Amino acid sequence: MSYLQASGLPDRPAGLRFRELVERGPIVQIPGAHNGLAGRQAMRAGFEACYLSGAAMTASMGLPDLGIITVDEVCFFVRQVARASGLPVLVDGDTGYGEALNVMHMVRSFEDAGAGAVHIEDQLLPKKCGHLNDKKLADARDMAAKVAAAAHARRNLYIIARTDAAASEGMDGAVARAKMYVEAGADAIFPEALYNAEMFREFARRMPGVPLLANMTEFGRTPFFTAAEFEEMGYRMVIWPVTSLRVSAKAVENLYAAIRRDGGAQNCVEAMQTRAELYETIDYAGFEALDATIVKTVVPAPIG
Repeated sequence: MSYLQASGLPDRPAGLRFRELVERGPIVQIPGAHNGLAGRQAMRAGFEACYLSGAAMTASMGLPDLGIITVDEVCFFVRQVARASGLPVLVDGDTGYGEALNVMHMVRSFEDAGAGAVHIEDQLLPKKCGHLNDKKLADARDMAAKVAAAAHARRNLYIIARTDAAASEGMDGAVARAKMYVEAGADAIFPEALYNAEMFREFARRMPGVPLLANMTEFGRTPFFTAAEFEEMGYRMVIWPVTSLRVSAKAVENLYAAIRRDGGAQNCVEAMQTRAELYETIDYAGFEALDATIVKTVVPAPIG
């Protein structure tokens, strides 16, 4: 499928397609895709949705994940991943890029760019990765106002409210916030940085009927659980947010070290995607065939 061919693209809004995945079950497995190529690889691997992590986007730009990139910069990533993959994309909306009106602008911009879902978190700027310490939380009422603004602005976008309250306010605080966000219009809740199975189960028990998102990030507070284990604990979605970037970045780090050491990349060929594999992934032949059906050389008639 090429995103240049309208006949090969989904004809229904990404937000509706994302909602159907969540409601249909089983648990929606959502790998991070930090650029269009990764999105296409996720699609070819059989995934039905993918995720754009703020940490992955900023790291790919050589920046820390501190809420310093703009809505327009994120939309660049959304457009390429959504177009390349054809999948509904869940986008990390950080704190919403401001207050209620800014959140409405973000929602409209993301949806116009092709996003299927967004999550907004209840931290204050400068926000931090959810698995780091000393996070500062917004007032729950201010966060609820952002959620309500997002729900008011969206056409079909699926709205997920993330709470980072478990670390500082305990389970009671996190659940109270989550219930307020659902009342404000959130479709689902993302409880961040839970650190054992009992916490995941307790949160799910206390939020009956509400779709929940689990974050399976590496090098954080959450131990490794499989998608099936999260589903058993009561979760309908799971993301692997930065995994594709981490694997890619480590491979590039090893490549550069090898070039410096060996004077070239000749010893790294086995670790490379071949030209043929790359062309198959990005549908090079499909683009050529499409071009040939549309653009034909016209030989000008002789003059005189």
